[in-house]
Amino acid sequence: MSRKSVTAVLLLLALLLSPLAQAEDTVLEPAYPVPEYVTWLLDIARGELGYTEEKSGYSKYGDWSGDPYAQWCAEYLCWCVDQVDQTYGTALLRNVYPMYTGSNTGLRWFLRQGRYIARTGYVPSWGKQWYKTTGEYVSGYIPQPGDWVFYSFSDAGNTSHVAMVEYCTMDENGIVTVHVLEGNMPDRVQRSTHVLSDWRVLGYGTVHDLADTTLQGSCSGTEVTEVQKKLQYLGYLETEYVTGTYGPSTVVAVHNFQSDHGILSTGITGRDTSAALYTAYREAFWLDDNNFTVRAEYCLE
Repeated sequence: MSRKSVTAVLLLLALLLSPLAQAEDTVLEPAYPVPEYVTWLLDIARGELGYTEEKSGYSKYGDWSGDPYAQWCAEYLCWCVDQVDQTYGTALLRNVYPMYTGSNTGLRWFLRQGRYIARTGYVPSWGKQWYKTTGEYVSGYIPQPGDWVFYSFSDAGNTSHVAMVEYCTMDENGIVTVHVLEGNMPDRVQRSTHVLSDWRVLGYGTVHDLADTTLQGSCSGTEVTEVQKKLQYLGYLETEYVTGTYGPSTVVAVHNFQSDHGILSTGITGRDTSAALYTAYREAFWLDDNNFTVRAEYCLE
């Protein structure tokens, strides 16, 4: 063997034996149970890897959604959800996942459903977020398989792209990387990654209902409805104003509730007000704290 060959072999061995080469990222176990439908969805999404749009810009996903030449990152995900529904008889589309093609529609859909977590833990025009189970403010949420990732590539903050989380990994320095399946990037279905702190990530549409968000004027959705129902049951809001929209009547009702419970009266339902509202509701209608027996006529739907 020549000296040049020996040197090459030694360099290769040094590279293979180096800490950098040996270090492998650890696949993180999901923090929450992965529903069976998510497994089906990921399998179908993976089966599309490599699909490439035609030179004209045509894609089967755009065709399926009504515009054959549309930008099709959202259409790819929605198509995959529809395939699960057709194959397994589920009803995920429009219930667990949105059906949409517009720029910000998907993010707003998850937000109204109460299943959106912002990367920063703060939702513009809404407010801070906190975890339902612990009450801790959201920070560094690690997305779960099946969550949808919303990206923005401009200062305007509008959704520019969407992908679906496949899994997450952590390197030896504790850096978390999110692995996603995405369409139309730039012209095909592929795998991609981003670090957890990537500024381009607006947030995640989540499979599980994990966080509450500050509610105030102009907010709407299921979380608003639940707050309004509690206020109604406690006598602070008339039934006609349980609309799912955080209007003036809800603001007044929250003001009055806060005043009665020693909370700074702002009319905004933040973490402390949300917790106090839940406690007041429970104390008013739960008959047995040990057995959690409740009057059926007052149960939240």
